[in-house]
Amino acid sequence: MSLVFSAFTPHPPLIVPSIGKTELKKLSKTSSAFKELERNLYAAQPEVILIISPHGSFFPDVFTVNSCVKYTADFKDFGDLETSCEFNGDFEMTHRLRDATKRKHFPATLISEPRLDHGSSVPLIMLAGKLTGAKIVQLGFCDLDFKTHLDFGALIKEQILLSNRRVAVIASGDMSHALSTDAPAGFNKAGAEFDKKIRELLMAGNISGILNLDEKLIKNASECGLRSLLILLGILQKMHYDYRELAYEAPFGVGYLTAEFI
Repeated sequence: MSLVFSAFTPHPPLIVPSIGKTELKKLSKTSSAFKELERNLYAAQPEVILIISPHGSFFPDVFTVNSCVKYTADFKDFGDLETSCEFNGDFEMTHRLRDATKRKHFPATLISEPRLDHGSSVPLIMLAGKLTGAKIVQLGFCDLDFKTHLDFGALIKEQILLSNRRVAVIASGDMSHALSTDAPAGFNKAGAEFDKKIRELLMAGNISGILNLDEKLIKNASECGLRSLLILLGILQKMHYDYRELAYEAPFGVGYLTAEFI
């Protein structure tokens, strides 16, 4: 089949009701956007979900493809000992990606980590919890240049199009962590500028503009989602899609952008 769903989501653990509790009301826009994405993902009925996360195992010079029989998503690190979910791994897509990276001498490596990080767990539990038949492949980015991240996305797209199954892609990442004085990275005026530029460039479909963002601006913004987004944009490159921003808010000094590429 082909790509049937693609989205960019934040991953605040507070969006999980058992963790957010009374704070959840501060994330009302993001919560509503997640509910819309959950409906759209369910309607797409993917057989495979590729999740791109900033917070799995990280290697500076290679991308990661996580290959496991089963994955566990939970929030024990955030004090929630009850919320958890299991997902089956997908060896077919994992092996397709491994073989493609080897053939093209592309910088990627297989890892095996059954417990998912929160960058994967938040969107998967919130969006895919009802898709009991869907299998998961987790991907991770690296420190290589932005163009190489687009190229990794293009390689992934080739394997999606060669597959005979319905595939969804979720790129997980938060925007600037420096939007207020009580933000995780403290305040930096670059934070709001970075978030504004990314949103404008996405609306304009200007991938070149994203590739050529000022490196100092990116560093000062203290973001964690740009490389996830670039891999997704590489997957979508040369495909016709409509970009829909579903929500943007920053109640805790971190920019949360939720968007769908249709």
